[in-house]
Amino acid sequence: MIVQGLTFYLFAAIAVGAGVMVVSARNPVHSVLFLILTFFTTAGLFVLIGAEFLAMVLVVVYVGAVAVLFMFVVMMLDINFVEMREGFLQYMPVGVLVGIILLVELLMVLGTASMSPEVMAAGTEPIPDLADRQNTAALGDVIYTKYIYLFQAAGMILLIAMIGAIVLTHRQRPGVRKQVISKQLARTREESVELKKVQPGQGI
Repeated sequence: MIVQGLTFYLFAAIAVGAGVMVVSARNPVHSVLFLILTFFTTAGLFVLIGAEFLAMVLVVVYVGAVAVLFMFVVMMLDINFVEMREGFLQYMPVGVLVGIILLVELLMVLGTASMSPEVMAAGTEPIPDLADRQNTAALGDVIYTKYIYLFQAAGMILLIAMIGAIVLTHRQRPGVRKQVISKQLARTREESVELKKVQPGQGI
């Protein structure tokens, strides 16, 4: 139990620190790398509570696909970060005010929140024996019955995010050459191939 407790606090501290760095890092590529670290440590926390399937999904799906997609999108957008930081001090008072309002609202919600005795009793119950039932099957029953509409809504949100990333990546930008398939197919051999006779000791 002592080793599990120490491991939990270690993973939790790393996850919280990496989560803070995700939103505070100046370089967006560094933010994505910290996001990957957060996913890995969260997967470790899932393993500690016996949810191996969720840990595997978190690593395979989010680290292997979503986080890498974020990094490619950030690198392909070619954002001028110097220009973005020019108005930082101008909008900082408004940002601080919005942050204070959100913090007060969160404190008000947490201060008035309460749990029913039934929920607290269920939270303190030991984990049932899964010898005859895998946690994957139990998770599937919950997702595709009780939370099926929320699951479908999450899929729609991810689809919209993917379409938005594609639109942003393929937007018209001056000075960027794009591939035109029709022009490539219409080219002749004389237009695309040029033979050069290179003399010994000379370059092209």
